[in-house]
This record gives sequence, C-alpha cells and structure tokens, in this order.
Amino acid sequence: MSKRIVTVFGGSGFLGRHVISKLARQDTLIRVAVRRPEFAGFLCPMGAVGQVSLMQANVRDDGSVARAVEGADEVVNLAGILSETGRQKFSEVHGTAPGRIARAASEAGVKRLIHVSAIGAKPEAISAYARSKAAGETALRDAYPAATILRPGVMFGPEDDFFNKFGALARISPVLPLFFPIRQRPKFHMEGLYMVPEIEAGTTRMQPVFVGDVAEALSQTLTAPAPGSAAKTYELGGPNVYSFRELMELIAKETQYKRHLVPVPYFAADMMGFFMQFMPEPMFTADQAKMLRADNVVSEHALKLSDLGISATPAELILPTYMHRFRRARTDSTPHAQT
Repeated sequence: MSKRIVTVFGGSGFLGRHVISKLARQDTLIRVAVRRPEFAGFLCPMGAVGQVSLMQANVRDDGSVARAVEGADEVVNLAGILSETGRQKFSEVHGTAPGRIARAASEAGVKRLIHVSAIGAKPEAISAYARSKAAGETALRDAYPAATILRPGVMFGPEDDFFNKFGALARISPVLPLFFPIRQRPKFHMEGLYMVPEIEAGTTRMQPVFVGDVAEALSQTLTAPAPGSAAKTYELGGPNVYSFRELMELIAKETQYKRHLVPVPYFAADMMGFFMQFMPEPMFTADQAKMLRADNVVSEHALKLSDLGISATPAELILPTYMHRFRRARTDSTPHAQT
C-alpha cells in the first residue's frame, strides 16, 4: 500500500518547520513546496531518508502550483508574509494564492485542504495584512468549499517575530512602547530623570498561541479530523488574554531588564513604520503599526483549540526557554518594567 502524500506550501517558515516535524512522525511522504528550495534543506533531516522532499513552487504561478499538488492526498497552505518586499505582495500571497491552490487541489482530486489564515481577517480590517487574509479565505472557499481554515493569533516560539523583536528592543533601549490614540491628552509626572505621561496606553488585547499547538491542530485536522471539521474555521489562541502593556511587562520580566513603559501615540508608530519598512529586512512597517490598533483575540463563539482536543500552552511556560538569550550576565536577577 502506497504512503499518503501531503504537499505543504510555505513549509520552510516559522510555523512550517513545526508542521513538518509533526507530519514526519507519521507514515507520510511530505512534499514541501517553496520558492527557494536551496534555503529549506534543514527540513529534510526531520524525517526518515526520502520522507521529506523539497520542490520549487511559486504560489503566484498556476503551473508550478498545479505540479506541486499533482498526486497529493492532502494539501496544506502555510504561505504567508509579514511585510511586503519586491513582488511579494499581500494581495498576491494572501489574497490570490489561496484561490489558486484551492483550484489546483480541486482539479487534482485532493481529499483534504487545510489553509492557515489569521485571527482578525476581515474585509473591513484597518491593516492590508488582515484584509488580504480575508480575501484569501473567500477565494479559497469559492474554489474548495470543504477546506478547513485555521486562524492562529500571534504565535510564539523560539523563532517568533513578536517576542523576539521586543526582546531585542528591550536589550538595547531604555524604554518599551505602549501605543495609544492621540485623542487622549496626557498629564505628566517626574519619575527619576524621566517625565512619564499618565495615560491609558497599551490597551490592545492579544491572545498569543504556542506555535507547537498550532502545528498540532493542523496535524490533527489531517490525520484524525474532528467530526465535521471540513468546511469549518477554527480560531487558535492561547489560554490567556493580555493587554499590550502586560505583554511588555512580561518581556521585561523574561529579559530581566529594568525598562520604562512609555506611551507612544499611534501617529508616531505610523511614522516609524513608514520609514523602517524601506529597510532590507524591516523590523517594523506602517501596516504592522495599524495592526497594533486592533484586538487580536479569539471570537466568543468561534471553534477553538479545545474543539480539537488540544489544551493551549501558556506563554509563561515557553518564553523562558528562549527569551533568556536577550539577558546579560548579572548578579541581580530581579526584573522590572516601570511605568
């Protein structure tokens, strides 16, 4: 009996490496479809010899997508970008590509299609990222109605783009930002050498989810799908909801730096993102500044990790395993975040 074949688009990214690791523990042949296979060789040792193979594919091209799904039993789409560079645009990678993959999967007779989107995907969202994710979901459903959509929140793990980014900032900056709308007029008071504004800032809510839990959810929807999971959408968040302020305090605690939490108006974040987005590898973009305005939490009536039989992992359990890299050697290990 031949082994089942799973094609994974975008398998070399942050989530992808965890998904490949999960799938490699099963009796499955994994075809990883990526733009640059020469940079994805680290995935092959995750499975037995010949179990994980790399294939060049561009999700913007019909022909290469069709070749990647040919003969596959299941298809997973993880392709995504956090910022736009060159020809890699949100409208193409998030908006158009899911429909292209879904059409190819339908024509190839693929038994199951799993698509990873994002919490906050809405046509009316303030950020282009979230709007493009919503467009991709619509295109996907139009071409393959039985597809399962997973919407993770902000993911954390050793290679994440959130805690690592702010951990690096905590290492070099005396302050961590708390964003707020300019309509608030702050009062100030002295705190040591700093004039600290008294203002309600950093109130945006987030529900970070462990990347390993997202990978497990995807693996389960492929190998032991919950009854009726086809054509369903799951929103994947962690066990706790935090304000942005609480996340900055958590980062200060884990990095063990005394850092002031300073309110920053959204327009200043917009300006910072505008100029930084032109860097070769931008740490922050104007669109990401917009994303910080909206809550990123699981909807009240959405299907969740628990509906897949998965207990969400707390951030406090995982962060110490990799945030220590931002600490400096010290005898005083008492962490503080000051406001």
